[in-house]
Amino acid sequence: MSSRTLPRFPTLLKEHPDAIAAILCGILVLLGWLTLRSGWVGLALLLLPAAYVIGGYESAREGLTTLFEEKELDVDLLMIVAALGAAGLGLWRREYSFIVDGAILILIFSISGALEGYAMQRTERSIRGLMNLTSDTARIWRNGQEEEVAISSLQIGNEVIVKPGELVPTDGLIVEGFSMLNQASITGESMPVEKAIGDEVFAGTINGNGALRLKIHQPPESSLIQRVIRLVEQAQTETPPSQQFIERFERGYAKVIVVAGILLALAPPFFWGWSWETTIYRALIFLVVASPCALMAATMPTLLSGIANGARQGILFKNGAQLELIGRVRAIAFDKTGTLTMGKPQVVQIMAVDQAETQLLQVAAALESLSEHPIGEAVVRFAQKQHVEWQPATNVQAHTGQGITGEIDQQLAIVGKAAFVKEHISGWSETLVASVQQLEEAGKTVVWVAYAGKLLGVIAIADTVRPEAIRTIARLKQLGIQEVVMLTGDNERTARSIAHELGIDQVYSDLLPENKVEVVRSLQRRYQTVAMVGDGINDAPALAQASVGIAMGTAGSDVALETADIVLMADRLERLVTAIRLGRRSQRIVKQNIVFALSFIVLLLIANFAYMTLPLGVVGHEGSTLLVTLSGLRLLKN
Repeated sequence: MSSRTLPRFPTLLKEHPDAIAAILCGILVLLGWLTLRSGWVGLALLLLPAAYVIGGYESAREGLTTLFEEKELDVDLLMIVAALGAAGLGLWRREYSFIVDGAILILIFSISGALEGYAMQRTERSIRGLMNLTSDTARIWRNGQEEEVAISSLQIGNEVIVKPGELVPTDGLIVEGFSMLNQASITGESMPVEKAIGDEVFAGTINGNGALRLKIHQPPESSLIQRVIRLVEQAQTETPPSQQFIERFERGYAKVIVVAGILLALAPPFFWGWSWETTIYRALIFLVVASPCALMAATMPTLLSGIANGARQGILFKNGAQLELIGRVRAIAFDKTGTLTMGKPQVVQIMAVDQAETQLLQVAAALESLSEHPIGEAVVRFAQKQHVEWQPATNVQAHTGQGITGEIDQQLAIVGKAAFVKEHISGWSETLVASVQQLEEAGKTVVWVAYAGKLLGVIAIADTVRPEAIRTIARLKQLGIQEVVMLTGDNERTARSIAHELGIDQVYSDLLPENKVEVVRSLQRRYQTVAMVGDGINDAPALAQASVGIAMGTAGSDVALETADIVLMADRLERLVTAIRLGRRSQRIVKQNIVFALSFIVLLLIANFAYMTLPLGVVGHEGSTLLVTLSGLRLLKN
C-alpha cells in the first residue's frame, strides 16, 4: 500500500489527539476488564490506571489549571474527582468493579470530548476555508514581461495578470480584458458575474475564461477577503453575552454541586441508614450527572455554526452577540444613497425633439466627456452603452451651477438647466416643459440639450434603486419587522419618491449624521432592538448607535465597515433577510438546547436515587452533551 493512502500516525496524533487518547483509553479499559474477569487482578491494576492517565490527562490538566490559576471549579475536575473516588472506593472495599466503573467514566468522557472536538472542527473548517481563498503569489506586468512576486510585495499601481481559471490574488480594477468571475466566496452566489474594463474584482474570486489585467488600487492587506478573515478571526475569540452568563452560572453551579456532593456523601448514613459504600457511590454518580456539560454546550456551538453559515452566504457576523441580536430586531433604519440605491446617478429617460435621440446623446456626451461632474459621467456611460460615437468638442467651458458649453463643428452646443439653455436658443417646447415637470416631481434631475440654436431634448438622471431592494423591504415586513424607515441627506421630494417606489412609509430627509443618530435613538426608545443599514462615512455614527449596525461590504467605506457589527458582502441587500432568519433560528436552537440540558440533568438526578449505575449515569450525561452539541451544528446547514 502506498504511503500516501493513509495519513501518517504523527499527523493523526497532531490533528486528532483527543480521538487517539480515547481509542487508547478504550483498548486499555477493555483489556483491564477482560483480565479482571480472568482473575489476573495484578495485570488489571496496571492496565486500568493507565486508562485513567491516558483518557483523563487532558481533563485533569484543564481542571487543575482552572482551579489553581482562576480559583474556580469546572466540569472537568468534577469528572476526574468522581472517577478517582470510584477507584478509591474499589481499592478500599477490594471490589475492583468500581475501578472499572471509574475507567468507563473516563472513557466515555474522553470519547464525548473527542466527538465534540470533531463537531466543532467542522465549524472551524468552514471558517478556515476562507484562508484558502488567498494566494501567496501574483503575476505582475513589469518592464514588458510577466514576473511572479509575493502578495506582500505588491504596491498600489502594480498591474497584475490573472489567467483563465485562476484565483484572483488581490482586489483590483480591470484595465484590460473581459471575463465571467465566480464570486461565491464573497457573495455566497455561485452564478458567475460579468466583469469588464473599469470594474472592480476581489481577491478570492475565481476567473472564468478570459485573461485579465488588473491595476491595484489599494494595499493587498486591505482587500475585501483579508478584512473578512480578520473579522471572522475576531468573531471566534469573542464570547457573546448568553455564553458569558452560562460560564458565570457554571462556576457558581460547580461550587453548589461540590457542596451538595459532600453533604450527599455524609448525611444518608445518619438520616436514612445507608451504607457508606452506597452513600459514596451515589455521591460520585451525583457529581457526574449534575455537572452542567450539556448546558455549557448549549450556546457556543450554535453561534459559531451560525457565523460559519453566514460567512458561506456572504454575511459576516463580527461576533456571536450580533447573531443573537439580529434575531431580536423589531425596527430597521436604512440609509438611502448606496444602500437602498445604487449610489451613483444613471440615465433613466431620454426625451428628444423630432426623434433626434442619437444626435442628442452625441452632443451631450461630447461636452460631458470633458466634465468631472457625476451627472456628466452618467451621460457618458449611457452613451457608451448605447454604442454612440461622438466628435470631440472644443472651447468647452463649465458654467458653475448652470451647465456646460462648447463647439462641435464650429456650432454652439449647450447642456444644462432649462433657463440657461433657453437663453441661447430661439425655439422652445412647452409640451416638453410639462413632461419635465413630472420628472422633477418624481425626484429626477433633468438636463436640457441644445445644438446650433435648436433644442434637441432632455435627459433625465436619477440614482436608481437596487434591483433587490423592493423585494427585500417586502420580505422584511413579512418577517414581522414592525417599522422600516429610510434616512437620507437628500431633499424631501427625492426621498419620498424613492421611498414610495420601495414601499417604505416612514422617511426622514435633509439629515446630517447627528440627525441620523437621533432618529435611531428614537426608534430604540420605541422598539428596543433596532438595526441600522448604511455604507458611508456619514452613516458610521448611526451604525455605532444602533443595536445592530449593518454595513454594505463593497460599497461601504472603511469607517462604516469597522463600525458595523454585520457586513453584507458584495452589497447583497437581500442577505439581510437571511441574516435575520439565521439569528432567529439560532435563538430557537439555543433555547431548545438549554431546556433539553436542564431537563436531562433533572431526570438523571431523579434516576440516581433509583440506583442507577455510574457507567449508565456517564452515558446519560455525556450523551446529552453530545446531543446538544450536534443540535447546535444544525445551523451549519442553510
